[in-house]
Amino acid sequence: MIPVVWSVATKLHRPEREVWIGMPLDGSELPERVTAIEQALRAANHPFLKAEQHLEEALETVHAPELVRHLATAYDAWLGGGFVEHGQDRVVPYFFPTAAMLGPIPATRASSVHARAGEFCYDTMTTVGPGSWEAIRAAADCALTAAELVLDGRATQTYALCRPPGHHVTKGAHGGSCYLNNAALAAQRLVSGGHERVAVIDVDAHHGNGTAAIFYERPDVFYGSVHVDPGAGWFPHVVGHATETGAGAGTGTTLNVPLAPGSGDMPFLQGVQALAEAAHERGSTALVVSLGVDAASDDPESPLEVTLDGYREAGTLLLGQLALPSVVVQEGGYHLPTLGALVSAFVAG
Repeated sequence: MIPVVWSVATKLHRPEREVWIGMPLDGSELPERVTAIEQALRAANHPFLKAEQHLEEALETVHAPELVRHLATAYDAWLGGGFVEHGQDRVVPYFFPTAAMLGPIPATRASSVHARAGEFCYDTMTTVGPGSWEAIRAAADCALTAAELVLDGRATQTYALCRPPGHHVTKGAHGGSCYLNNAALAAQRLVSGGHERVAVIDVDAHHGNGTAAIFYERPDVFYGSVHVDPGAGWFPHVVGHATETGAGAGTGTTLNVPLAPGSGDMPFLQGVQALAEAAHERGSTALVVSLGVDAASDDPESPLEVTLDGYREAGTLLLGQLALPSVVVQEGGYHLPTLGALVSAFVAG
């Protein structure tokens, strides 16, 4: 049985709606995700441990302090700005100071929170509301605690029931329903705890652009991802291609395996196998798995149609055959009736 690290506080974040191509839609990254996974893993008799709290300095090991402060204070500033009275009770950006807008002119920090939101969030889908910061912190605590269990020798493999997810968060910006990069925090904790070579393997349906960016120029963390081809129109659209292999000291430490929509189990598992082999060849001594199960056929975000058996076999390839000290970090997966079974199948594998 694999220890499950969790916190009831991860349910406090409630993105009631999100804005996609200008349209308000019901949120899909719901607190009930935690309940579905919890019930399935308890039924499978995995032991549950409560996440330990960490200082904000631990979050800054992979994130800019400015991003952490923004997430911690944005909702209170939003309340003070009177936006709730205008009918918007969530922090949602509307203005993005991109390099194309600024040109050669250096930017100043926006004084108002509604403008500042677009400095730290790169889409209109990832809102901040009451309880968000508590859940964001709790998710990070789950990942860090799970890594520390492995470092302390209390477990060889652990599962962190993180919610909200995190693999789209870069050093300084959040998006894609993600706020802090839980997998990157776990990987950095393993590095700082003595592992010279850590592998992060991402099996979420979408490329973990944030994790890739954080470690893109570093030689000590390998990032590998199997995901739907962003060139086919899928988020994150402009990154996640096979040509991205790292830069500088990190050249050769990134491996992307983009798949055509509707590929099914076989190409997915071949991609997982290729990533596992790459991690082994690099001499990795510890593993972090970004476990998204949104590639499953019933998922509303699913472009790949991976089956339950496909996820079980992926678990065997990564947790079984690699046989490394491992931290599994929950990412996507949004079809509540099948979510728990998919996660349980991967862990069982």
